Amino acid sequence: MKIRQFTFNLFQENTYVVYDENSSDCAIIDPGCYYPEEEKALVNFLNDNNLVPSKVLYTHCHLDHSFGSKFLAEQYPSIAFYGDAKEQYYIDNSEEQSIMFGIGIQRPPSISHYVYEGERITIGNCQFQVLETPGHSIGGVCYYCESAKVLFCGDSLFAGSIGRTDLYGGNYQLLIQSIKTKILSLPDDVTVYCGHGYATTVEEEKHGNPYIS
Repeated sequence: MKIRQFTFNLFQENTYVVYDENSSDCAIIDPGCYYPEEEKALVNFLNDNNLVPSKVLYTHCHLDHSFGSKFLAEQYPSIAFYGDAKEQYYIDNSEEQSIMFGIGIQRPPSISHYVYEGERITIGNCQFQVLETPGHSIGGVCYYCESAKVLFCGDSLFAGSIGRTDLYGGNYQLLIQSIKTKILSLPDDVTVYCGHGYATTVEEEKHGNPYIS
């Protein structure tokens, strides 16, 4: 499995392309491309590597993680959008939320495939397991590939920090519970790819994150 990270939009959100070298299939995790040059950079990478995205995997649907969804739906009409059913709330209210930040957004496509705890999603030759990790948002999830020892956690956990819980649907105690039971219970050598900032490991956060005692 190969991973290409992009950092997009005014919120410096991490968008990931996950793909298999032996297949043209790929998935885009949390498409945050907002500006035309960001959209171009993403499509150029896909074209240069002969990749055709079949899935968008949402860890959650806050604006900064879904800016590029409308664009991708137009570029790749057969692409499917995966996310927790409860996250549809943020898509339905995306235009109203964007006004709060003084920006515009085209309403992202609706989630076409609702994910659930334990579901396995195939990308090329890799399988990702869905882990439900609410707390930063109503229906936040992580995607874990056991064979590659990688986890995509969105904004649930950051290197040395945790996601904010003051937005609609946030719950601090629930987030801490999600982190401890779903993320930190994974093997220490799992690499954690976050929605913002640098990647980290389960071991580093287990022993060095000040929010987790």
